[in-house]
Amino acid sequence: MLRAALRSLLAHKVRLLLTVISIVLGVSFMAGTYVLTDTMTRAFNDLVDTSYSSIDVLVRSSNSFTAQTSSLEERESMPASVLDDVAAVPGVTQAVGDVIGYAQIVDPATGKVIGTFGPPTAASSWNDLNGFTLRPGGSTPQGSGQVVIDAGTAESHDIQVGDRVQILFEGPPGEFEVVGVAGYGEEDNLFGATWALFDLPTAQAVLGKDGELDSVSVVAEEGTPGVELQREIASVLSEDVEVVTAATVTAEAQDQISTGLGFLRTAFLVFAFVALFVGAFIIFNTFAIIVAQRTRELALFRALGASPRQVMTSVIVEAVAVGVVASAVGVVVGIGLASVLKAGLNAIGFEIPASGTVILPRTFIVSVVVGTLVTVVAAILPARRAARVAPIEALREAQDRPGRSLRFRLITGTIVLALGVLPLLYGLFGNPASALQLVGFGVAFTFIGVAMLTPMIARPVAAALGAPIRRTGVPGKLGRENAMRNPRRTASTASSLMIGLGLVVFVAVFGASAKASTTAVLEGTLKADFILTSPTFSGFSTATAADIRTVPGVETSSQVRQGEVHIDGGTSFITGVDAATFEAVSDVGVVDGSVEDLGQAGSIAIFEDTAADNGLGVGDTVTVEWPSTGETELEVVTIYSENGLIGDWTVSLETYDANIAQELDIFVFVKAEEGADVAAVQAGLEEALAAYPNIQVQDQAAFRDQYAALITQVLNLVTALLLLAVVIALFGVMNTLFLSIYERTRELGLLRAVGLTRRQTRSMVRWEAVIIAIMGALFGVVIGIAFGWALQQALASEGFSELGIPGGQILVYVILAAVLGVFFAIFPARRAAKLNVLRAISYE
Repeated sequence: MLRAALRSLLAHKVRLLLTVISIVLGVSFMAGTYVLTDTMTRAFNDLVDTSYSSIDVLVRSSNSFTAQTSSLEERESMPASVLDDVAAVPGVTQAVGDVIGYAQIVDPATGKVIGTFGPPTAASSWNDLNGFTLRPGGSTPQGSGQVVIDAGTAESHDIQVGDRVQILFEGPPGEFEVVGVAGYGEEDNLFGATWALFDLPTAQAVLGKDGELDSVSVVAEEGTPGVELQREIASVLSEDVEVVTAATVTAEAQDQISTGLGFLRTAFLVFAFVALFVGAFIIFNTFAIIVAQRTRELALFRALGASPRQVMTSVIVEAVAVGVVASAVGVVVGIGLASVLKAGLNAIGFEIPASGTVILPRTFIVSVVVGTLVTVVAAILPARRAARVAPIEALREAQDRPGRSLRFRLITGTIVLALGVLPLLYGLFGNPASALQLVGFGVAFTFIGVAMLTPMIARPVAAALGAPIRRTGVPGKLGRENAMRNPRRTASTASSLMIGLGLVVFVAVFGASAKASTTAVLEGTLKADFILTSPTFSGFSTATAADIRTVPGVETSSQVRQGEVHIDGGTSFITGVDAATFEAVSDVGVVDGSVEDLGQAGSIAIFEDTAADNGLGVGDTVTVEWPSTGETELEVVTIYSENGLIGDWTVSLETYDANIAQELDIFVFVKAEEGADVAAVQAGLEEALAAYPNIQVQDQAAFRDQYAALITQVLNLVTALLLLAVVIALFGVMNTLFLSIYERTRELGLLRAVGLTRRQTRSMVRWEAVIIAIMGALFGVVIGIAFGWALQQALASEGFSELGIPGGQILVYVILAAVLGVFFAIFPARRAAKLNVLRAISYE
């Protein structure tokens, strides 16, 4: 039986190829994700090793935790006198002080800031121990007017030694002469980061750290162990300064990199599992059709003495062989896909140094095991069906078998659907500890349950969709009848497309809801006439607020900042606002207290629902852990009902600045004087901000459009990744049609014999594909809208107050599914049209 299974597999190479395609695509994404993130991790780690390879000990200010969302580490600065204390310790050969901070380089050719959302835009002091290597033809920075920039930025923006560049800081901007270009070790780029390097006095001045240092790099005398020197230095410094070895700080940086890349890996793996999930439906459908086609063959095995167990084992062996081969091919394809993903990251500004591709044994093992398991699990039910083939089936003329009653499918499908809907709803509307896992589990089982129940309605839906097609003539009528005749096969094929397109529609509904909710929140809360923002919402200099206060026609300007904190053990975002002016530019629906009360020292305002969830009210205290200063106790003085602009936790600018090292405004809201010429005020603001090319002046409509554009960019990326599942599903349509043509060889021969032309045959197959594709698309639209509605309702308290259904976009998806269904039916249709009539009639 094993030999027979393998021979059957090799004897049908086209069938083998079609079965392999779907699993290859899913596994390739998984393998590509592992290869990409492993390559990035090694490249990052190599850069970190380079950074700290020249030192033995690092002295820095203590901090509470490292903020994951900040491009620069949040630490308080130390007095510059620490450098002298460290240099005086016996065993220290060299001690070099350093400062680091926010800086954005302006492209001298375009006048636009260099940098994208994500990679750091930083400045620091030049020294021989920080890993930077001066390229030939340049010199180190000396004096207040000179700067060295990173080689990647210089090359990509054609900046030469001798050029003058403008650089923006947390404080006022400055203009400098480029006297050198530096790489990081042998690399020219720092993963898309931009870096400006000054001499230490200049760096301290432009970064607002006069008389301060962020770190001291220490080189030990030869023969002095780093751990011993660490203890000696720590003994002469205060407790708020920590001393760590180079090995410790390297391990910390690498752990942080691993954590950051872990999120990227998880995100990509989610899409890979979606692709595999869709592929599992196709594999199930494929093996179900194959078993139906081999009914007489399997029955003959039974008649010759094969047991049901042997028959089932033969089908499982075939699935294992297909799974192993497809997964192995998928790993190879995934290595190429990793290069494509790497190029995509480079294109959006997250440049990865040219390094060798990393292929760990784990990548191959996990990908092959997962791909094979998915294939085998998908083949189990068809294998059990094969085991039930009776020997008498060998005498049957027809290959179609009646199959199990749909009543059993109705019961089991309803149970599975309930197993999906209940955890899904609990994950969305309840308060479980593992909401994300519950939602993922619920979505998967909901899709399976719906797929199990679709045969109940596949026949009437196919009849309704095919009614207009029927009027096109005989091919349309026959295509409709073929789609109706086997509701299990039609529904199973449509289900794979339903999953892929359902997720795409869900993302579209979620995006439309986010845009509609954002618009509603901004219209209801924002009273400012103008908003100052950066194009990437990455923050800008706090000095701009002072520059615009003197613009004629400006009545009020109010600054807003945002940072990361820990509250009750979890990560939260906290907003800093100008307590004296914020209520003049925004209405956040104060329920108790007032925003002005935040002017009191040690106070905090909380969003109404968050306060209720945590049992907090005015007068209670909250423990907030800041990244650079540690824990502080803040008293609740205000409760508000609208968190769209300021989030769940809000403090005054004074409290924010006292605890957050990096001070950057995320917004500045500007209100014009009553009766002022709004156009003239905007022109005045733009003129006053001419020195800050990273700031744009927007009215409310433009601000809403920018928010919507940012949401669209993120959702477009998610949609593009989900389209892989749609492509796999369309391959499933092609696969099913190909196999059904083999199954209906004799039928097609008879149709040709009674006068059906080749052109009509091709049309018949294409119309069948259209019906299946539109059916899957419609099922996907319904379930996608349902998921979108459920998520919007679950997030209503978080500001998602509006449900948006992009009707035009969804209609395009349905039409596109029909068009692609025709495209993927071309090859099966050509195969059906080329059948030899006499050979088909004599087919056994």
